[in-house]
Amino acid sequence: MISDISLTYEERARQASNPAAKKLFGLMAKKETNLALSNDEVDTNRFLELAEKVGPQIAVLKTHIDVLRDFSPSVTRQLIDMAKKHDFMIFEDRKFADIGNTVKLQYSEGIYKIADWANLVNIHIVPGPGIIDAINKVMREKKDGMPRGIVILAQMSSEGTLAFGEYTKKAVELGNKNQEAIAGYIGNGGNVKQLRELAEIAFGGHVIMTPGIQIQSKGDSLGQTYTNPEEAVLAGSDCMIVGRGIYGADNPVEMAKTYREQGWKAYIKRIGK
Repeated sequence: MISDISLTYEERARQASNPAAKKLFGLMAKKETNLALSNDEVDTNRFLELAEKVGPQIAVLKTHIDVLRDFSPSVTRQLIDMAKKHDFMIFEDRKFADIGNTVKLQYSEGIYKIADWANLVNIHIVPGPGIIDAINKVMREKKDGMPRGIVILAQMSSEGTLAFGEYTKKAVELGNKNQEAIAGYIGNGGNVKQLRELAEIAFGGHVIMTPGIQIQSKGDSLGQTYTNPEEAVLAGSDCMIVGRGIYGADNPVEMAKTYREQGWKAYIKRIGK
């Protein structure tokens, strides 16, 4: 079933086969926020402080756990507690891109043990379907009741990206063949035309998450491109990923509230209510 972005999150949740996608659609509807915070702080105390402060405003906390200078297992334990307290999901932005066995180990082993605490992880499709099989095998083996899902990088918001057009179509084909494992896609929030193209072919039970969203800036010195919240949501973004626009602000909490309000207003406009 092709996505109909005029449907409500509750209706999309009923279409979802993946438990993490189903939970995220329901959570966004209940909490009335389609905002994800990309927490790129490298100091553990600042990282946890930001998550605690902004937690009430978001549906998803996106992490790059390997950039923390002073990581310890207590960090992820505290994240799990915060997620329960503030009702958000955790998305580790690992961008797996290797053969199946290596990815299986990267996901489940090592110092981070990502499979133990992250609801969502993302992958590149360059290695082929084996990467999905590997992560799905670990997810199936977990019996703790935590919803887990894979997010496919169907597009990217960096200038000059090769992830568009036929690449995006191949990503969606893989997602359609693995609906139980796939929670959704990363779409290009910085390019409304490309984002709309993804939304037009994606399965309705898959969440389209989009980086490249800022209220003021149109880009940075390293090739990142941006679109504002309304344009992104109306084009098909189900969950806006915002990083520097929030944690780089003088008042991250107030800025998160602003993004939340603008994103939710655009969603209400999109569904015609």
